[in-house]
Amino acid sequence: MFTLSKTAIVTGAASGIGAAIAKRLAKDGYNVAINCSSEKSASERGAAVAEKCREYGVEAECFVADVSSFEACDKMVKEVKARFGSVDVLVNNAGITKDGLLARMSEEQFDTVIAVNLKSVFNMTRAVTPIMMKQRSGRMINISSVAGLYGNAGQVNYSASKAGIMGITMSAAKELGARNITVNAIAPGFVQTPMTDVLPDNVKESILGATALKRFAKPEEIAGAASFLASDDAAFITGQVIVVDGGLSM
Repeated sequence: MFTLSKTAIVTGAASGIGAAIAKRLAKDGYNVAINCSSEKSASERGAAVAEKCREYGVEAECFVADVSSFEACDKMVKEVKARFGSVDVLVNNAGITKDGLLARMSEEQFDTVIAVNLKSVFNMTRAVTPIMMKQRSGRMINISSVAGLYGNAGQVNYSASKAGIMGITMSAAKELGARNITVNAIAPGFVQTPMTDVLPDNVKESILGATALKRFAKPEEIAGAASFLASDDAAFITGQVIVVDGGLSM
């Protein structure tokens, strides 16, 4: 089905930050392609996100794809383009953790996190670039982390992946700016998601003690930053890393 509305793809959108961004962009008037990693996540969580998006009067649909796969990303982007008619916003949000101290971290732990968190950004960016270049417009928003700015003990893989996202963001911004395509990153601090819910209480207390606002972010607050970067108000902002961490990295 073809529509004249603008369309956003959000990877890893079945829950957490991705779900919040999908719903916020729907509220902003975008049709939303909700990427889920499996049929199970699509049916159990992604479908509910899509239903909520439709309450804003837009179209929303789940697309199952392993974003660590170049071929899967290319196929999904083609399906989204055929379904909605355009790809105007890409939010690279998909991410996982496989924490462990460097001396004990396995090759599998390192490679899997790099593939899902970092290579997926290349895969999706590469897939949407020809579409946005032909349109001569587009917004790419990459979800990084403050861990990519200052590192985290026990997260060599995660921190490396998030630092790499910043590098992709700045390089892509320089390459694509002439086609009216902006590329920016958001670096959240700690956010209330299933990923942080499992942290031990002493770790949470330590984080809160180091955060100026003395709380974790809500997913909707990260979504607000994404909404701004996708808007016309951010048309002259590109190659930037917007830190949304409540003062944690000061």
